[in-house]
Amino acid sequence: QVQLRESGGGLVQPGGSLKLSCAVSGSNLRSYAGAWFRQAPGKQREMVATDTGGSISYADSVKGRFTISTDNAKNMVYLQMNSLKPEDTAVYYCKITIPTMGHYWGQGTQVTVSL
Repeated sequence: QVQLRESGGGLVQPGGSLKLSCAVSGSNLRSYAGAWFRQAPGKQREMVATDTGGSISYADSVKGRFTISTDNAKNMVYLQMNSLKPEDTAVYYCKITIPTMGHYWGQGTQVTVSL
């Protein structure tokens, strides 16, 4: 059983920063690809950043502001978010993909950017 738990969300003013963390736990963990998605009210879930180990990619809307990183030794996936905007407000979800095992999602953490 693989479990993911996000933390680090909260309320921040425009221009501020937050760092999201995703703790991965379970048995038979092996190398995996990490990713962050988000879903704003009334909108579809969208990819924010992915880290396959070989390449990193970002949604155009967050390029230059967000940074994804993975620490396989600690089984953690991070998302550093800088210069936050009100349109970044959403529930942020961590996802990992383990070869031959499939995809796993966290429960989400709320990020609200507002004055």
